Amino acid sequence: MTNHSGPGDDRSDAGLSAIISERRQLINLAYRLLGSLAEAEDVVQETYARWYAMSRQEQDAIESPGAWLTKVAGRLCLNVLSSARARRETYVGEWIPEPLPDPTEWITGRPGGVTADPADRVTLDESVSMAFLVVLEAMTPAERVAFVLHDVFRYSFAEVAEIVGRTPAACRQLASSARRRIRDSRAAATPTSRQTGIVKEFKQAWEAKDIKTLIGLLDPGATAIADGGGVVGAALRPIEGAEQIVRSLLRLGDRLRDLTLLERTVNGQPGLIAQQDGVTVSVYAFDVADDRIKHIWVVRNPHKLRPWTTA
Repeated sequence: MTNHSGPGDDRSDAGLSAIISERRQLINLAYRLLGSLAEAEDVVQETYARWYAMSRQEQDAIESPGAWLTKVAGRLCLNVLSSARARRETYVGEWIPEPLPDPTEWITGRPGGVTADPADRVTLDESVSMAFLVVLEAMTPAERVAFVLHDVFRYSFAEVAEIVGRTPAACRQLASSARRRIRDSRAAATPTSRQTGIVKEFKQAWEAKDIKTLIGLLDPGATAIADGGGVVGAALRPIEGAEQIVRSLLRLGDRLRDLTLLERTVNGQPGLIAQQDGVTVSVYAFDVADDRIKHIWVVRNPHKLRPWTTA
């Protein structure tokens, strides 16, 4: 398998510095495949555990440590995705991918909000937008792995086949099917600067309880989905329609009067967070198309808010 991240070729220590340098690449890959930073971290930890479980001779026999690590991580992710479907059938309410803040605002669970190790940060681009991850979530595990490895990380289909356990031709078909799903889900793109303005207007209208403006900012067929994971209160089913969403937002504002709304980057896109006593309790991601908000994803499950809070 081609080494895509270009580690050094020093074999004297079995490529120690090379395999350490792969950590960020592996975290980025696993997060895109799983939509969960916690699961991505577990996969990467297990990948390294398998490397260090080998003898020095076995390590030295591996031509490209980076390629080996990617192959192992990819297979582990495929296993997690396959088992996740069953787990999510018992998940309380809707399941939404774990939201990530801008790297400059990334906080660990350690006291004092110590900045996370740069190797644990996920590079934020279009391939981790909430809209993109939600479409990935609807794919079969094999489709998702083939598409992300080939279209996002530029691995050849021959390399993807080694991970997925299918022929290169089959992997090409999987990626093609995934590509159609992505293409069919996309509407006319709205420039990021305009998205920022729309989210700002939405925040201001929500705070002012300006029903007319809120409805005007939402697509008539907009959908809002909340994820409380059964840990905190959240709508168990999607809320459909602009007027229904606005009613829900106003009820929430009446019930939680001490919420502070702040504009933040969520998975590389303009979003909002809600805080109580300085602690982030909800993260809002938006899908904006044709200058209207088409989808709102609200993550309230505290287990998915670790990078946002010091709790």
